[in-house]
Amino acid sequence: MLRKARWKIAVYGREHGVPHFHVEGPTFRCSVGIASLEIIVGAAPVAVVREAIEWARPNRALLLQTWRNLNR
Repeated sequence: MLRKARWKIAVYGREHGVPHFHVEGPTFRCSVGIASLEIIVGAAPVAVVREAIEWARPNRALLLQTWRNLNR
């Protein structure tokens, strides 16, 4: 979905629970709810989470559609 120099946003298939995306880097990983934009599980640096959520907020529809397509 989005790739930065040291981290990325990803949506995977075969997931469960509330629709969410992952923020992943070499030493961290967290899941963020698409509707709430809150961390569900895991942790990531505050600056990374802030930037990921800034991108996710206007792209919620894309994230949700991608999650639904991959998790039918």
